[in-house]
Amino acid sequence: MADEHPNATVFRRGYEAFNAGDMDTLRELFDANIVWHNGGRNRFSRDSHGIDETLGFFLELMQATDGTFHLDVHDILADDDHAVALVTAHSEVNGTKTEDIGAHVVHVKNGKVTESWFFNWNPYQQDELFPR
Repeated sequence: MADEHPNATVFRRGYEAFNAGDMDTLRELFDANIVWHNGGRNRFSRDSHGIDETLGFFLELMQATDGTFHLDVHDILADDDHAVALVTAHSEVNGTKTEDIGAHVVHVKNGKVTESWFFNWNPYQQDELFPR
């Protein structure tokens, strides 16, 4: 989108890369010391520190969902320090399909994502789907 804030463009590129499995582009868009927060009380509830740990988290999530996890972006809002995406997350685990809406908030500095938080509408769904 030509008129969007540069941080919105970074975030949108990140979503496109994630959904395509393009870890090289994500590596380019993430700060070396990124912190990726994942809330809840499930096997994925933790903070990932650095690019390698964060991409490892993504790989683990894709493996747990047999590659079905993906996010549809509805809108992205951004300013000079942050970007917020309104999304729908989809996955299938052991024949159970899930869908949940969420807000994804990131800090962006010098064109790189430095920190991330995802807020699910139904966080208990993830806890049930991925027990510890």
